[in-house]
Amino acid sequence: MTAPAFDDPAGTWNRRFSAPGFLFGTAPNRWLERHALTTAGWRAGQRVLSVADGEGRNSAWLAAQGLEVDAFDLAEVGVAKARALAAERGVRVHYEVADADRRAWPEARYDGVAAIFVQFADPPMRARMFANLARCLAPGGTLVLQGYTPRQLEYRTGGPPFVDHLYTPALLREAFAALEILALDEYEDDLAEGEGHHGRSALLGLVARKRR
Repeated sequence: MTAPAFDDPAGTWNRRFSAPGFLFGTAPNRWLERHALTTAGWRAGQRVLSVADGEGRNSAWLAAQGLEVDAFDLAEVGVAKARALAAERGVRVHYEVADADRRAWPEARYDGVAAIFVQFADPPMRARMFANLARCLAPGGTLVLQGYTPRQLEYRTGGPPFVDHLYTPALLREAFAALEILALDEYEDDLAEGEGHHGRSALLGLVARKRR
């Protein structure tokens, strides 16, 4: 399937995040947790950006590692829950309600960017967003990204039901050809990220560094 027109993304995500609890749980994504401090080499005091951060599970964890964290999401309900989660954990995150396709992306600002399951983007929007992810990295900065592969359409345990929103290794290598690939793994795992990502899943993880 290819994606139909999506007329009200902010309303859709606000409704999803309005349900009790946390749609994707409060624990960080495992690919991010595994690679942020090791493969990507993020260190306390560095500035990182969490893209389409939702209810804050990843940004709050990053801030707890001593990183200076900026985060944004389209849904104001999600950002409100993210702020509450950060306050509960006693960490500071600079949150912003923003559309990934319209916000001002700074040039060469971040030591790291986390883009975890940002598969709301159709191919044209994805191309623009991927270019912005690379552009906002400082030289030597690293991107940590995870998404679903087309095989996820068989599992149906999370993610969009549209093949053109999903990732392949070739797609990511082409999109980030200007970056140095540090890790690119296609694998399967059993996710337990709230009700949103739950069960056997077909995954692709990337860590890539902007050349100095």
